[in-house]
Amino acid sequence: MEEKLWKDHCVLLNKDEENELEIFGYKTQSCRKALCIAGYILSCGALLLLFYWKPEWDVWANCIRCSLEEADVVLLRTTDEFQRYTWKKVTWIDLSTLVLPVGSNSGGPFVADKDSVLNRAVMKPQLKMRCIQVQKIRYVWDFSVKEFKKVGSLEDSNTCHSIHHKFGAGLTREEQAIRQLVCGPNAIKVEIRPIWKLLFKEILNPFYVFQAFTLTLWLSQGYIEYSVAIIILSIISVGLTVYNLTQQSTKLHELVEEHNKVQVTVCTKSEGWKELESCCLVPGDMFLLDGKKLALPCDAVLIDGSCIVNEGMLTGESIPVTKTALPFTESPMPWKTHSMEDYRRHILFCGTEVIQTKPTGGGPVRAVVLQTGFNTAKGELVRSILYPKPVNFRLYRDAFKFIIGLSVIGMFGFIYTVCVFVSHNKPVAEVVAMALLLLTVAVPPAIPAALTAGTVYAQRRLKKKKIFCISPQRINICGQINLVCFDKTGTLTEDGLDLWGIIPAEGSRFQKIHKFPSNTPLPWGPVCGAMVSCHSLVVLDKKIQGDPLDLKMFEGTHWEVEDSSTAQDGALGICIVKPGPKAGRAPVEGIAILHQFPFSSGLQRMSVVSQKIGEEQYDLYMKGAPETVSSFCRQDTVPANFLKELNTYTSQGFRVIALAHKVLNLGKDADVRSLEREEAESGLVFLGLLVMENRLKQETKSVLQELAAAHIRSVMVTGDNLQTAVTVARNAGMVHTGSKVILVEANEPEGSAPASIAWRLAEGCKANTAAPHDICANTEERITLEGETCNYHFAMNGKSYQVITKHFYSLLPKALKAAHAGISLSEQEASVASPFTSRTPSVRCVPELIREGRAALVSSFAVVKYLTLYGLIQFVGTALLFWQLQIFGNHQYLIQDVFITLLVCLTMSLTEAYPKLAPYRPPSQLISPPLLLSIILNVCFTIIMQTCGFLLVKQQPWYVALASQRHCSPGNQTVSSSSPGGNGTSSGAQSTVLSYEDTTLWPLCSINCIIVAFIFSKGKPFRKPIYTNYVFSALLTLQLATCLFLFLADMDAVYSAMQFLCTPVVWRVYVLLMLLVTFCVSFFTEDVILQNKHLWLLLKAWFGYQSNSQYRKWQRMLQKDPSWPPVNTKDFAAKSTEAAYINPTYENSDKD
Repeated sequence: MEEKLWKDHCVLLNKDEENELEIFGYKTQSCRKALCIAGYILSCGALLLLFYWKPEWDVWANCIRCSLEEADVVLLRTTDEFQRYTWKKVTWIDLSTLVLPVGSNSGGPFVADKDSVLNRAVMKPQLKMRCIQVQKIRYVWDFSVKEFKKVGSLEDSNTCHSIHHKFGAGLTREEQAIRQLVCGPNAIKVEIRPIWKLLFKEILNPFYVFQAFTLTLWLSQGYIEYSVAIIILSIISVGLTVYNLTQQSTKLHELVEEHNKVQVTVCTKSEGWKELESCCLVPGDMFLLDGKKLALPCDAVLIDGSCIVNEGMLTGESIPVTKTALPFTESPMPWKTHSMEDYRRHILFCGTEVIQTKPTGGGPVRAVVLQTGFNTAKGELVRSILYPKPVNFRLYRDAFKFIIGLSVIGMFGFIYTVCVFVSHNKPVAEVVAMALLLLTVAVPPAIPAALTAGTVYAQRRLKKKKIFCISPQRINICGQINLVCFDKTGTLTEDGLDLWGIIPAEGSRFQKIHKFPSNTPLPWGPVCGAMVSCHSLVVLDKKIQGDPLDLKMFEGTHWEVEDSSTAQDGALGICIVKPGPKAGRAPVEGIAILHQFPFSSGLQRMSVVSQKIGEEQYDLYMKGAPETVSSFCRQDTVPANFLKELNTYTSQGFRVIALAHKVLNLGKDADVRSLEREEAESGLVFLGLLVMENRLKQETKSVLQELAAAHIRSVMVTGDNLQTAVTVARNAGMVHTGSKVILVEANEPEGSAPASIAWRLAEGCKANTAAPHDICANTEERITLEGETCNYHFAMNGKSYQVITKHFYSLLPKALKAAHAGISLSEQEASVASPFTSRTPSVRCVPELIREGRAALVSSFAVVKYLTLYGLIQFVGTALLFWQLQIFGNHQYLIQDVFITLLVCLTMSLTEAYPKLAPYRPPSQLISPPLLLSIILNVCFTIIMQTCGFLLVKQQPWYVALASQRHCSPGNQTVSSSSPGGNGTSSGAQSTVLSYEDTTLWPLCSINCIIVAFIFSKGKPFRKPIYTNYVFSALLTLQLATCLFLFLADMDAVYSAMQFLCTPVVWRVYVLLMLLVTFCVSFFTEDVILQNKHLWLLLKAWFGYQSNSQYRKWQRMLQKDPSWPPVNTKDFAAKSTEAAYINPTYENSDKD
């Protein structure tokens, strides 16, 4: 029973999706709400503020748990490790005011699509729907499955036939109205939030609330100047934050608003074609693409015709992409499953631009709306900016732990102050005020804000290098990167390919190679026919555009594409290619490309159906990956030495494409568009191999060498031939000379044979394959735990990886599912593909980003360490003065807090990244031995120094407990003293400030803050030297000079303003000597001991310390495994599907 209640109370929203949430049902209870309102009033709003910070407490206090079906409030919790809570009210959509379809009241469907969630969400007879809206997406309650379901999309369960049948003629006007009301307008609206809202939200930040509490306390104690300075700075800080948020909001609003009012031609069943604003579109609407350039206002599936689209906004590559119509087939499978991984070729994505359209037959190009508003591809990008995912990074968690630790120290100070002041019979109000004062001194409220300073400056520096970021928190994560996965073509190698040669095949034998460039034009034949027609090139603005490979292949033939811009209404007619002046003689006037089966990375091939002008014969040409194309050919046409010939060129790093041809037996005036791809692409004749040269980019080798020197692994991920990829990796220096490459090939079970995995050395690896133990010995010698070096590499294709994942999962204890940071090489400032976008299409952006990430991370650590030390230095000084019921003066605090600390926090992170990547990463966590020791030891040094100063000054012959004369006597040796009653003439503030202890401790505290700021601003190896940060260096010099002037100047005006007492010169020299000794000890400890990487490695080795990271554990296990890496062996999965192959190393790992 309890289990059923819990199941009704809690379900998953967006199950197995990236934005998966747990949703809990609650019902508001009047008596609870009344008690909470009373609590708000009695606590003067403090309880309301607490509920604002902790929304789950708000729901738990005001509501009782219930089933989701009864709930009027839902509590949402993310399923990631952060488990963040939000709550939403359940609202109602009233359909009774609409003109409903005939029969819907008597139990018939509300919308024609019987599978639609809209039919299952209506409560009858009230004609209402329950809904919630989460992060701009609307969900309605599905009564059949007792869950909230997303609306704003067509159901994925629709088949190809049902999409054509249900939506091909458009929706009725009544159904459009229902969908419009339930799904909302098709608009990606980003409101420009009012300034007062942003201001209110910013002020309610815990940081500013704590600061307000601190300021109230300081003002109550009469520290007016300091408080006013902090108030002014806070106003500036809040103002700048609100201004930046308003600017971002305005920019995003302007970016999306122009696409919310596009005019489209929509078809309805009753009214025919009608022009509407795009905001009126609903899922299921059928609209017309009339050939004009159009920024798509929604995601749509093409049902008739084809078109060419620029998807630069999505992919970062502005290469025209051909979209084809969804086939009108009777397949019972959902349309995405039917199209497999290639379904995207039918989808027109929101935000992309339709460049040209190609109608088929007599009808126009038509598409059905698939998704609207924030459900679309563009909506997803905007939502990722509006609701960025929290970054799982130890820095932020450790900073929070630091604040908790400092709060604990502050509580000890609170107790200490209460004890001291109560023992002196001080009034309760003064005791509480002083105790709270010491508590606030220990916890610098600027720690959270200071963490972002390094990130902000790093983001600015990246922007100057044309690297843009939509998730600034990830910059710090880039400082921890130790592995980079590169695409090959266009990233490591040049975008363009050079046509090197063609190897024709005839009579199942390869013929003489035809090299390019050549004085002899390519002779006419099936090979030439394939090269001039098997492509997706288009003429845009009188220029041939398309895939770089297609362009180079076509240019090698010297044929020309006929410009189709003169076609009626600008529509793209049949693509016609004709021989150019430099082309070889051909017995044809030209070739018409009638139909195209587009290329996809999943299929690894493309085909076209063409017809020679003036002839009736239809030809099918195919090009693609050699192994794929050969599998579609008649085996008697494939040369016996096919694999050997292929390997000859791929091993040299060439890109090899295979060509094939087939004469189609179709009748006259056949409809080629109705051809089934599987049927057409069978029984082909193998034509030969197209060999293309893909040169490395000039900077590739140096960048990979730089990363390797920094012990950052480089991995290549490519759709190219495996042998080509291995060769490019060797040429680029990714695989070093002498390193072995082990090809991993896994196969699915066949018949009674279980799944298998074979390991073999790639050709070109000089190794004694008969003695694998020698290879392992070499491997063990080369693997070092810190060096990350290894003399073997694995190479596998996607198919093998899928088999390993399914049958040999124990070999993948922790596969990389998602990158911590991705970089898109694109001309646009933001891409759906990744959080970082480099406008310069060069891999140099990778080390640049890592450098800036490391600098930002180290800067964040330095600022947190500094603020911690500053708080504790001030805490120790204040606690010592409290011992005799004294306190630092107002101006003294002002200089420490504003003139020194605040300016240090603002400028410390301005130091730029060091130009050379160090061979190790900065620490990833604040709570690590070197960083904790740094803080602990420096706190010990300041305690020793301040205690010595505090006690030694009492021993001086000129010391008096209470003094009233600030100025020095002519001999600078004596001062006037007063009896305890002598202070009656001085103000209350002076009586608690004027003392030799205060005059001694202030320079010790203030200059110590400058010392730690200097020591923590270490440059090399992650940042440039401190002197290159001119602003910070000049500021430290000015601060030191000011402190020395205030302490050493024999000027009554200065002493009066600072509330100092005059001390003998010799004592001031002693104070400076104490500071000098502290500086030397701190500098030596930080630079020579704590920052000494080699010393820590020796200590680790001495104490036998081993890293607990999973990666290091596996690395150590592999070192002990004599059978690793496997070479020239074959393993089989266990026959039982439950008991997969287990490597002995992993099987015994728990016992080690």
